[in-house]
Amino acid sequence: MKKNNVATFAKMKKNNEKITMLTSYDYSTAKLVDNSGVNAILVGDSLGNVMLGYEDTVSVTMEDMITFGSAVSRACKNAMVVIDMPFMSYQISDEQALENAGRLMKEARANAVKLEGGKEVCSQIRKITSAGIPVMAHIGMTPQSVNAFGGFKVQGKDIENAKKIVEDALAVEKAGAFAVVIECVPADLAEYISKKLTIPTIGIGAGKGTDGQVLVYQDMLGMFSDYVPKFVKHYAKVGNIMQNAFEEYDREVKTSAFPSEEHTFAIDESVMDEIKKSFQN
Repeated sequence: MKKNNVATFAKMKKNNEKITMLTSYDYSTAKLVDNSGVNAILVGDSLGNVMLGYEDTVSVTMEDMITFGSAVSRACKNAMVVIDMPFMSYQISDEQALENAGRLMKEARANAVKLEGGKEVCSQIRKITSAGIPVMAHIGMTPQSVNAFGGFKVQGKDIENAKKIVEDALAVEKAGAFAVVIECVPADLAEYISKKLTIPTIGIGAGKGTDGQVLVYQDMLGMFSDYVPKFVKHYAKVGNIMQNAFEEYDREVKTSAFPSEEHTFAIDESVMDEIKKSFQN
């Protein structure tokens, strides 16, 4: 199977085929996702929430993204690996944006980078793509701007804000983004944008009219319970299964039920006899 790439996304958009993307942050999970047929893995700065326990994504560093991103990249033979550019890794200047995008490509072996924002980051998108680095944009509810938004809120519900999101979408496409994530906007607005753009749209909390979907894997498996966004569907209750397994392990160890004979290694009795003789007082 040929590895998914920017051309794959463009072809799927042209053929009206839905694109799938899930997050992943470690080698073992990424390998499972990679074998599932999912088109792309996003190493999101959402790792700040689900892996590091932060209340938001603002505290995530470039070093975090490189550590987690490189683990995912080593697992992927099929899925395209897109790695988030964390807060303040691209906002200062075009040069800073290019340097950090380059680090994600070189050190974390990303296939593409993702950054948040619309018209205000188009200069950075142009700079990064001019160096041959594919950029996925991200508009609507952009988690790195949670403090400016006053919380995680649906965007684009009034005329002014909806118009801005459409303008942002057109701007990032013109700047050279190969795809755009649309987060937490009304379904009709996201569908309108998807039809207006020539690049693929990936929705999260944006209805089914986008060209693809992305979810945080801990959300869709019921592993992250601090809060559950409205747009999340639990495809399995893996969190409950894990909790039960941890509790059973705890009980079995404390009652000496584990490890049993089948989980232990044997030694010849004569060897043990010699050992005991050697260390007799």
